[in-house]
Amino acid sequence: MIENTNIGAPERAPARDTGALLLAAGGVAAAFGAASCCALPLLLGALGLGSAWLVTVAWFAAPHRIALLAVAIACLASGGGVLLWRRYRTAACVPGAACGRPAITALVTGVLSLGAVLVVLGFLYA
Repeated sequence: MIENTNIGAPERAPARDTGALLLAAGGVAAAFGAASCCALPLLLGALGLGSAWLVTVAWFAAPHRIALLAVAIACLASGGGVLLWRRYRTAACVPGAACGRPAITALVTGVLSLGAVLVVLGFLYA
């Protein structure tokens, strides 16, 4: 007779990494567009890097700066929420099951942090 030791303990599907990563990338892209006018040229110039190529990005993004900042905040907040939800699910995961990759979590955290810095710079220099 075969015993089933997993009665009552449903198996959890592995947490998906694409949602948080796409939201974080969208937030960084929108924040980059919003900060390309003033904050990024100043920051890159202070680091000794050329920033003349940002003129074309700033020319297209300047009329939509408020909308880009709103989209960036929404995407970054949603990405942070998905990341926190994934961490909660990973903590509640059955021992021995594959419930997420720490490298992707670290990458998403870094991208969200970069996006947050760009949003703050976009607000400061707008």
